[in-house]
Amino acid sequence: MTAGKEVLSSGMREEKERCRQALALAQQGKTVALISSGDPGVYGMAGLVLEIAYARDMDTPIHIVSGVTSVTAAAASLGAPLMLDFACISLSDLLVPWEKIVARLTAAAEADLVAALYNPRSKKRVSQLQEAREIFLRSRAGDTPVGVVTRAGDAGERVELSDLEHFLELEIGMSSLVIIGNCSTRRLSGWLVTPRGYKV
Repeated sequence: MTAGKEVLSSGMREEKERCRQALALAQQGKTVALISSGDPGVYGMAGLVLEIAYARDMDTPIHIVSGVTSVTAAAASLGAPLMLDFACISLSDLLVPWEKIVARLTAAAEADLVAALYNPRSKKRVSQLQEAREIFLRSRAGDTPVGVVTRAGDAGERVELSDLEHFLELEIGMSSLVIIGNCSTRRLSGWLVTPRGYKV
């Protein structure tokens, strides 16, 4: 698939340089594909590319191709936990102050939204997920279902079911996505389901 194509790669926290490089190559007349995991518009790089192009007054044609983000891939592996209103919140405080993240977690918990937590824990960032759990325990019962999917959609995908009281006992890292159910979310024959309200 990459035969005959120039491939440039970079690691985490080099997003700005990757976007600048892609735009510079496109301005040279090259056809460029900027690739990241998930969907480019959901915690991805589409927004950054558009911001840089706008800031530099570039008229480079940009086409954004939708992908499958972790929240929908993880939800499919768990069953149907997102059948009703939900919130996606990243616990990474690299670009957003933790106080603002706490306010979002609190609002989602109090509004009884199913919550999908991106970037739940890293080697350096371990307390945020525990604090998020405490916030949800103020509004939800300890037996509220929780699903954890690691490497959603990949060959090494791991799917685990737990509850709000005990899910921190699971192995959770940066490639995990945590879905906390609302007051109506149930475990049905190994699936996590948030009923939409139909009478069955």
